[in-house]
Amino acid sequence: MQCSFRRSFITSVSIGFLWLFITLKVPEEIEHDQNVMTIKGQEDSYDKRKDPRPLEDWQNLTFKYFKTVPQRRKTWLTVGISSVPQPHQRSILHTLVSLFRASSKSEKKRLTVLVHLAHSDLTWLRETVLRISTLFSPQILAGQLLLIHAPPDVYPSVDDMRKEARHGEFYSRQNIDHAFLMSFATSLSEYFLLLEDNVFSAPNFITHIDWKVNTMKSDPWVLLEFSNLGFLGKLFHSKDLPLLAHFLLLFYKEQPLDRLIPHFRTLLAQKNPIICRPFLFYHRFFFHISNDTQKATPAQKKNPYIPDNPPGAIFTDMKVFDVHFPWEAYTLDESFFWTRNVSAGNHLTVILNHPANLSKVQVLTGTIVDGRYALEKGQVEMGYNPVGMPQYCSSFALLGHLFEGQMNQEIFLKSMGHDVSCIRLVVKANQAGSLIIRHIYLWEQNAKDMEGVQSWR
Repeated sequence: MQCSFRRSFITSVSIGFLWLFITLKVPEEIEHDQNVMTIKGQEDSYDKRKDPRPLEDWQNLTFKYFKTVPQRRKTWLTVGISSVPQPHQRSILHTLVSLFRASSKSEKKRLTVLVHLAHSDLTWLRETVLRISTLFSPQILAGQLLLIHAPPDVYPSVDDMRKEARHGEFYSRQNIDHAFLMSFATSLSEYFLLLEDNVFSAPNFITHIDWKVNTMKSDPWVLLEFSNLGFLGKLFHSKDLPLLAHFLLLFYKEQPLDRLIPHFRTLLAQKNPIICRPFLFYHRFFFHISNDTQKATPAQKKNPYIPDNPPGAIFTDMKVFDVHFPWEAYTLDESFFWTRNVSAGNHLTVILNHPANLSKVQVLTGTIVDGRYALEKGQVEMGYNPVGMPQYCSSFALLGHLFEGQMNQEIFLKSMGHDVSCIRLVVKANQAGSLIIRHIYLWEQNAKDMEGVQSWR
């Protein structure tokens, strides 16, 4: 039964991906590159196709395309991501950049990244395929990045989906998306790591996972967890994936994925979760500090003591462990980022969604009561001229140095605070032990000040 299930899924992948490849009509220079998307499949029947194209045509196209795909060698780890449209359209691009940047050259040889483009919107599919194939062509050609797309036949009917939506159940499609992803990943690698979209990866995460797997050789396990968030960072043996995919399809209407996975673990006789620290994966958040009900009217005056912290994303090359993540240093609550054993040159960078005109920057490190775990030697820099994907600033200017782990600097030179895209905290000397980065606060110029600067210019 499992073999039949697997064959039907691989065939669905083959035909569904060919449908994607043919109908998206990507630009000619990409369409002619036959290695731009690497797929895998095998001959099988597919009687349920609703496409008017005859089955024989689909088979001929499949065989013709497979001739251009080199045989893949099995890698050590497959990272699987099911991607759907997000409010911030480039989240999958940021996730892929983080995965490949976090891996060394030798680690990439052990890695396969499998992305399921799990949505039927042709515009989104076309744009996503174009962006990925443009930015990651070396990884695609090297077989390190694979893209797949499920045909609509594998999903419940529209009527069934509407019934579930009326009952507040939105997880059935997500479960099917991941069953499809896992079924395809079965023979790619020895291990399978499940990630969510819109995620950052810790540097050298493959080496960390390898070390943990080696320490567990004498202890049988089904699931290792490298994050405590949802189904992010869950590691499986690839040999268990067909059974897990079948399990998800049997109970796709019953519970969300992050609840079905622990049930599967216990069914395979792993009673307790195995939480692996440090956590290696964390979400990329966009910070919109105010909502519609909090927007100031022209008659209202902004409190000058409250920071603005414009929406942005956080990057760091410092170690991430426990449950205190880098983005927590940029929130307006009392959360914080906790790391350890930093080295000269390490940084924590805030990249703003849009350039801002800043009037003040405050950076606080160490505990509130006694100042323990403060950054002993550091400086704050302002960055300009964002480039690349994901964006980073091409030039920086020194704003000030930390004194006793803190900096509270007003920007008197107005031209310096204008069009700031990055704020970077840089470690200037090696520091052993814990480090707490409590807050990075930014204040923007108010409207009158901005008008004055523009008239002065």
